[in-house]
Amino acid sequence: MMTRKSELTHDDIMPMTEYAKIRKERRREIVAAKRDRRMEIGPVAVCHFESYDSMWQQVHEMLFIEKGGEEQIADELAAFNPLIPKGQELVCTVMFEIDEPARRKAFLSKLGGVEEAMTIEFAGETVMGVPEEDVDRNTADGKASSVQFLHFPFSAAQIAAFLEPGTQVLVGFKHPEYAHLAVMPEATRHALAQDFL
Repeated sequence: MMTRKSELTHDDIMPMTEYAKIRKERRREIVAAKRDRRMEIGPVAVCHFESYDSMWQQVHEMLFIEKGGEEQIADELAAFNPLIPKGQELVCTVMFEIDEPARRKAFLSKLGGVEEAMTIEFAGETVMGVPEEDVDRNTADGKASSVQFLHFPFSAAQIAAFLEPGTQVLVGFKHPEYAHLAVMPEATRHALAQDFL
């Protein structure tokens, strides 16, 4: 499936009657594609590296479920286009998954600034996560949102190193309340390498 585009346009949006016919198959395809673009980091963080295809699916699902019609399309494009990699970056959605509400609230209350503490490390390089602009994911009292949107801008040299097959990649957080690293599987590195090609 993977499409090499960096922006969704109005022309990319299918009529919902047509989308309904392929919805089940598209969802199956995107679940399979996302498998290699997902990492667990520590006990409660799940990182999904986004793509044109994942955002295409997200926009269509929002339009299908909310039934906002033509008027809704521009808002969805504006919301999800920033999460499509633009060729020199990786983009991820991070979710802190804690089912129990009181425990989740207590955990997130200590996690302010976590969106500025995520890194991707490989070949002696460290790429710092940059929070999505115009989206404040913390409250005034320092409580972090359970969902964060991050960009990882790469230099040309960093891209070249990341593209090398077998390169060991570590993804993690350097936050005093959540300091965890995970080794990126080679299948994930290979899938994400396509975002730079």
